[in-house]
Amino acid sequence: MNYKQTITTILISAFAFTAEDKTINAAEAAKHVGEYKTVCGKVVGTFYHKKGKSKQTYLNIDKAYPNQIFTILIWGSDRKYFDGAPEEVYRDKDVCVDGKISSYKGGPPQIIVETSSSIKILHK
Repeated sequence: MNYKQTITTILISAFAFTAEDKTINAAEAAKHVGEYKTVCGKVVGTFYHKKGKSKQTYLNIDKAYPNQIFTILIWGSDRKYFDGAPEEVYRDKDVCVDGKISSYKGGPPQIIVETSSSIKILHK
């Protein structure tokens, strides 16, 4: 193996390990609060709080409210960065979301997203 092949192999291996290490399922998210991860699962419950002060949208992954284990949160001020209403676009879809996992007042883990580029639909 020549020098270029060796470097290429090392880079590909490092990228594969990093990508694999970064992706988790919704049930694992609570163990990774404060970390940047990709969380994957099915959107099984949605709610647009249009009468709330912040007009937030909740996309619950794998378990619906009030038993949610992971939530994607979109503030009302960021809805304009989505093609269509997020609660409709992502409902019943398998998705992956990228971002920093947080928890509000010890509640279920969440990732707050600002644009649609943070959420990938796996199957259309």
